Amino acid sequence: MAVGTSERPEILAVGPLEIAPDEHLARADGHALTLSIRELRLLTELARRADRIVSREELFELVWERAMRVGDRSVDVYVRKLRVKLEVALPEWEFIHTHFGFGYRLAAESRTSPAGR
Repeated sequence: MAVGTSERPEILAVGPLEIAPDEHLARADGHALTLSIRELRLLTELARRADRIVSREELFELVWERAMRVGDRSVDVYVRKLRVKLEVALPEWEFIHTHFGFGYRLAAESRTSPAGR
């Protein structure tokens, strides 16, 4: 009898955000987001490294699959686009955090957390 290996599709969850890279889909509270291929790839790579600071250079190499040229701002442009789309879909949450001089970190943080936290 052959033993079948049933691989589950990769599902990345960060708070109310869910990314299914194999399906080329991201959902915010269950609703599909309209993302470009690069936006989805950037979000996927950040989600795979959730709660870790990822350098712009590493993100560029993962998403664009080549070395980043000096002065290239592509990662920053796509992060800004993603932030806008995530803000519209889930205004009560903040996802992409900038760590100046280091890179970006993906973590779901409520904008409505109680005072004193």
